[in-house]
Amino acid sequence: MTQIDRPARLSDRVSREMEAWIRELGLAPGAQLPTEKELCERFGVSRAVIREAISRLKAEGCVETRQGLGAFVAALPGEGSFRLDLDIDPDGTEAEDVFELRCIVESAAAELAARRCGPQGLARIAAALAQMEEALLTNDGGAAADDAFHQAIAAASGNRQLERFLAYMGRQFSASRLPTWDDAGHRSGRAAQSQAEHRQIFDAIRRGDAAAAGRASRAHLEAASQRLGIRPRARQDHVIQPLAGETWGDRA
Repeated sequence: MTQIDRPARLSDRVSREMEAWIRELGLAPGAQLPTEKELCERFGVSRAVIREAISRLKAEGCVETRQGLGAFVAALPGEGSFRLDLDIDPDGTEAEDVFELRCIVESAAAELAARRCGPQGLARIAAALAQMEEALLTNDGGAAADDAFHQAIAAASGNRQLERFLAYMGRQFSASRLPTWDDAGHRSGRAAQSQAEHRQIFDAIRRGDAAAAGRASRAHLEAASQRLGIRPRARQDHVIQPLAGETWGDRA
């Protein structure tokens, strides 16, 4: 399997380290960050990298800058705005976390769509699927139709907040679908494999089989992560056993 390399930018890595550092120090909103020189020494990078990292944290609502004064904590990490971290090491836990998040949310959307999807919603999903079929036959780009397919499933879930969240996630991940549908993706079979997975999701939704739709969605995302060269998180499904001398009825 061909892996798709996406090296992380140094400034992105430093911004994540700064988030963790702010949490560790317990800096409250309004607290001033050290000077650029001190931050350079702390993280072992240049001023340019620090400025880029601060700019990212500012865009996410975690940091604010004041002319002539420096940078200040605006909100604790995670309490400002939310943005998926896409410039991540394929072998790192961040990549695993992102795809695990997608697996949780998108499989739930597929299950709800199987339960709630009406004729119009099903037609919208089918239209996107047909566009990808055409792209597969003509070796054209099908990334936009791929986006539309997943967004149509989110809309068919009947949960407006879930639809909005998946619309956001879809925009963040749109670029990650391009390698599936480019020339190399067609030649390697990535596009054909992805489309086969899409058909399974659609068939389960059309049948109204929520459990099958969820399984098909999870299988698709696990395969998609591997096509991008991202190490899948090892499954650790543990069965909780009753304590010695205890029955399950004792815990009811």
